[in-house]
Amino acid sequence: MTGGGVLITGAASGIGQALAITLARSGHPVAIGTFEGDPHDPQQTLRAVLDAGGEGFLIAADVRDSAQLLTACTEAAQRFGGLSGVVANAGVLQRQYLDALDDELWHRLLDIDLTGVMRTVRAGTSVMGDGGAVVCISSISGGVVGSAGHTPYAASKAGMLGFVRSAALELAPRGIRVNAVLPGVIASPQSRDPINSAGEEGLVNSAARIPLGRVGEPEDVADVISFLLSPAARYVTGQSLIVDGGLTIAWPT
Repeated sequence: MTGGGVLITGAASGIGQALAITLARSGHPVAIGTFEGDPHDPQQTLRAVLDAGGEGFLIAADVRDSAQLLTACTEAAQRFGGLSGVVANAGVLQRQYLDALDDELWHRLLDIDLTGVMRTVRAGTSVMGDGGAVVCISSISGGVVGSAGHTPYAASKAGMLGFVRSAALELAPRGIRVNAVLPGVIASPQSRDPINSAGEEGLVNSAARIPLGRVGEPEDVADVISFLLSPAARYVTGQSLIVDGGLTIAWPT
């Protein structure tokens, strides 16, 4: 990473929280994006960042609010002497099958999971100096495989990949790189939800199907995001990197 800090949306838990801590340990300041009504306590992330010897602060960064995102990115750049990275991580998962899926739910989920990514990247790159990096968090669900009961989520995650490729082309003249990470089965608060996701039993069952023999941890994904934000990935842009322990290459048995 070049000079400046990194803004992460949805950083109160899961992959976003793990990334904030990973960056803090590497000496990179982080703006911890949160939103009103966040079910997870963002103070836990902030305490972990400070305990790791890092610099960070909490900032309202609701991906449904363009003006708030621009304010958040501007404040992060002012506090950190620049904004070198933006991670569009915030998202929501809600199980609903097509026969009961109404327009309101469809639009709400796409507004957060896809349009929210555009808003985040648009705000971040408007204040970011040349040579920065953007990472968007997609998923193997939609990005590679289908996900029954999650058509809005899958559509958003698939659409994100087209957005990343096109944004990478637009921003390349400024030296800004844009990439996507597609996590597989990750042990996060979202995946532990038995109503809308796998639940604990589902995670255990998934481990048997993953070639590396375990479900992923948020830190597994955070390390990959950190790489894409860093100068080590200086010639990587417009790409979609799968982090799934080999799940999507395994033939069903």
